[in-house]
Amino acid sequence: MTLAPFTKPYAEPERAAAAARHHQWLTEHAKPLRQPALLTARPNSLTFERIEGRSVRPDDLPRVAALLGHAHGAAWASDLRSASLDTPHHFRDGTTFDDYLGPRKRALRRRHKQGYLPNKTALHAMLGLLESTAQGPCAFYKDSNLRNFIVTSKQDIVVVDTDDLSLAPMGYDLAKLIATLHLTYGPLTDRAVTNVLLAYNAAALRHDARLGTTDRNQLDSSLALHAVLTAPYVGRNGYRYRLPLRFSHRGAS
Repeated sequence: MTLAPFTKPYAEPERAAAAARHHQWLTEHAKPLRQPALLTARPNSLTFERIEGRSVRPDDLPRVAALLGHAHGAAWASDLRSASLDTPHHFRDGTTFDDYLGPRKRALRRRHKQGYLPNKTALHAMLGLLESTAQGPCAFYKDSNLRNFIVTSKQDIVVVDTDDLSLAPMGYDLAKLIATLHLTYGPLTDRAVTNVLLAYNAAALRHDARLGTTDRNQLDSSLALHAVLTAPYVGRNGYRYRLPLRFSHRGAS
């Protein structure tokens, strides 16, 4: 049986056009990722192939981590090796997607105003942590929460909701996936996270010897940032567990 396609509406034509460009960019530069086919693009909507399946679970994490490492390595080798984390990335048609630092500085300041960072000292500490993560080869960030991957009945992994892309350091998007699994299912063990990072690095390394160097300190720094950035969503969308501000899996068994 052929499934009916899925049409996603957009309030503004610019949003629909940007989402279509991001889909095309991933198709061209992150070939390891399978996305639903874009069937029709209209000014205020995009129509995609419909994919049936379930969201990612903790036991899927090693496979998804390897897929992300493979995709990030391919994108770096194809288009991101000259990108800078503090500068928006330009498409060939002159449009861009966001840099890494600017949007996250604004988001951290919003979290401070919302009360998720208790004082300016905490805000400045998180801004400093953000700056410290802005190093190394560029990857892309596509908001890798567990619902943005679909595992089909054939165990294929399909990535969805790629409307918004930005630059990010290697491992940052992997940290978002680990964070959302923690929020949904509870903490992962230290061994599980280490094995996931090894799978990610091994996949990225296939594309260049300069890749595959993300370490646990870098990953834990990204997790600390995600702890603040995801704080408003605890108690919503299936997020039942809170991420500690200084997030670490150290000491878990």
